[in-house]
Amino acid sequence: MKTRRTVWMGLSTFAAGAAIAPLAQAQTKPAPHAHDAPAKPTAGGEGGEGGEAGAARAQSLSANLKFYRAIALIRGHLLVGDELVKAGRWAEALPHFLHPGEEIYPTIKGDLRAYGLRPFESGLKSLAQTVKAKRAEPYGAAIELVRGQIAPADEGLRKMEKDWTRFVVETALEVLRQATDEYGEAIEGGRFAKVVEYQDARGFVWEADRLIESIADALKAKDAEALESLRADMTALKAAWPSAMPPAKPVKDLGGVLGDVARVELHAGRFL
Repeated sequence: MKTRRTVWMGLSTFAAGAAIAPLAQAQTKPAPHAHDAPAKPTAGGEGGEGGEAGAARAQSLSANLKFYRAIALIRGHLLVGDELVKAGRWAEALPHFLHPGEEIYPTIKGDLRAYGLRPFESGLKSLAQTVKAKRAEPYGAAIELVRGQIAPADEGLRKMEKDWTRFVVETALEVLRQATDEYGEAIEGGRFAKVVEYQDARGFVWEADRLIESIADALKAKDAEALESLRADMTALKAAWPSAMPPAKPVKDLGGVLGDVARVELHAGRFL
C-alpha cells in the first residue's frame, strides 16, 4: 500500500465549516458508463467504472486498490440488480447484470490470476441471460455462482495487504466516490432522469457499507467512537436512496450527498 492518502475533497476545509455547494460545483459529471483502461498489477491501468472523474481518481490508486475497487463495483451492481429481481423488476435489473461483464470485467481479466481468481466471464454472461429471460428458477444458482467466483479476491488481496482493515476502508471510500459520480449523473432538472445511474449509486453505497461492516470488529477495537460516527454517517447517506426505484424528486441534491460522503471520510480518516 501507499503512504496515507490525502482525504478526498479537502476534509480539513469541510471540518472547518466550509459550504458544501462549492463541492457540488466542482464535481465533474462523467459520461454515462465510460470506463478506464485495464488495470495491471505492476504498471496499472485505471481499472473499473467511472468516466472522466473516476478515471482521474483511479490513476492515483495502487494496483491492488484499483482491482478491489473493480470487484466492489461488480458486487454493487449485483446487489442492486438482485434487489430489483426480488421486487419482480426484471427489465430494470438487467442493466446491472450486463454492466459488470461489458464494462468492468474487461478491465481486470488480465489480472485475475494474480489475485487468485479464475475467469468468470461465462458466469456473468449466463447470469445476465438468465435475468434477460426472466428465469426465476435458475436465477438463484446463477447469481450465487458469480458471487462464489469472485469471492477468492478477498483472500488473495488479504495476503498482499499488511493492513487489511485500512485497505478495506480505502476501498469503501473509493466506491463511495464513484457513487457520487453516478448520483450526479442521474439528476437532471431536479429529477432522476437516469434511473440506472441512481440505482448504480445505490448499489455502490450499499456495497461500501457492507465493506465497512465486514471489518467492524477491527474498527471497533481501534476506535469505537469513530465507528459509531461512521455508521451514523452511512445511515444518513443511505437516506438519499429510499428504494431501488427512484422517488419522484431527489431526497437530497448532489451537494447533500457530497456533504454526507465528506462526513463519512472525516470519520473514516481515523482508521487510515
